[in-house]
Amino acid sequence: MKAHTYLHFNGNCETAMNFYKDVLDGTMTTFMRFGEAPEEAFKAPDFAQNWVMHCTLEFGGTLLMASDYLSQDQDFVSGSNFAVSISVDDEAQGQAICDSLAEGGKLMMPFMDAFWGGKFGMLQDKFGVHWMVSCDIDKV
Repeated sequence: MKAHTYLHFNGNCETAMNFYKDVLDGTMTTFMRFGEAPEEAFKAPDFAQNWVMHCTLEFGGTLLMASDYLSQDQDFVSGSNFAVSISVDDEAQGQAICDSLAEGGKLMMPFMDAFWGGKFGMLQDKFGVHWMVSCDIDKV
């Protein structure tokens, strides 16, 4: 069994996922807009026809899935109830990922020595998504 993170955005999913693709050197393997869905399956409002219904980004053996959030019952809340945790084998790679994701966002804990060993950093990126980046000391 594998756990994957699924992110929701408020109309800027494509921009966010392309940013992550560049930072994480990934490949977008699935990409579908709401307007591409069969009308009998799902009829999105006109304003959301070009929004992302589903996409999958693959990087380093990991899947990151996302969509733009459409709900009549609940408002979109940026950055709530999740964090994406990335574990790397290389300290320099961890530092680069942490620094790149923090650009335009808020660095909550710089990528530095952690009391439990290794390196660790936390941030909220410019899209409101919370991230944790760690590197195990045995691999440094």
